[in-house]
Amino acid sequence: MHANLLGLALLAGAAAGPVTTPPPPVDPLTVETEVGDADRFAALFERTGGKPTAEQIQTEYLDHGSYGVHVFTPYRIRNARHLAEAVAADPGEYARAIRECLPIAKQTGGELRATYLALRGLFPDLALPHIYLVIGAGNSGGTAGPGAQVLGLEVLCRIAPTEDKLRALLRSFYAHETVHALQDQFTRSNATNRLLTSVLQEGAADFIARLATGRSSDPARAEWAAPREADLWKQLEKDLATIRAMKPGSHSFDRPTSNCAPTRITSGPPIAPPTPGMGMKAGSTAMNSSSPNALWPKPDNRSPRRRTWPGSPSAKSSSRAR
Repeated sequence: MHANLLGLALLAGAAAGPVTTPPPPVDPLTVETEVGDADRFAALFERTGGKPTAEQIQTEYLDHGSYGVHVFTPYRIRNARHLAEAVAADPGEYARAIRECLPIAKQTGGELRATYLALRGLFPDLALPHIYLVIGAGNSGGTAGPGAQVLGLEVLCRIAPTEDKLRALLRSFYAHETVHALQDQFTRSNATNRLLTSVLQEGAADFIARLATGRSSDPARAEWAAPREADLWKQLEKDLATIRAMKPGSHSFDRPTSNCAPTRITSGPPIAPPTPGMGMKAGSTAMNSSSPNALWPKPDNRSPRRRTWPGSPSAKSSSRAR
């Protein structure tokens, strides 16, 4: 009888499938980063000698994924074959993420709770989301969905070469990406000016993250932009005017970017016009926007890559993106 019940329980667990329902809010006093997905992928990676097949990824990682994997799959993980190809292209990156960065990330519970307590003070009536740490296809450092923010470990590990930098980056993400999850409660997908929507979303996330953590999300970018503020405002006005002049329904109008034409500003070298991203240094490496998934139109069957020009502090890091 006991054996039969145990067999039924195991069968039910195997058939449960990925979680697709948003979880309840977390308590900022007890919240922890949810690393079950990363642990499960790590076990598969080690067991296969760093060469998991698409079938193994599907059955042992995606099929049993948390809500975080569910949020991270569209446009990022995409499918098991895409993830298997990403791992095969750079197994060393995944090995480092699993063996060096995952243990560090598991020790950042204190930073997460401190950040969440600060956010609770700023927004006492808003529900704080769960934090999921997952393994992705090397193209996104994080995104947000209803009730959750999801971080791509291998990308964060790529751009944070030391323990101190990874801890600082994670704390910034705990704040910045949480704001995106909160924004998702109010976002509407019929924004008439996607550039302005993106600027406001990312700027608000950076601003609130600074209030919560006491530090700039990207000091190098802030230092670079400060003496060029007037020129950047002029460039933004030109880009917004370009968007307003486009006809709704056109391909250019529907793209969530600016006109992407390099501009010579009077106080420095060429810069890239405003582009949706995380608003953080990790956003220079991640190719997908961290804004809520529902906001943007479906992209073509390629991983969009962020475009930069020489002179901006993100140009060097973006060249490392795969």
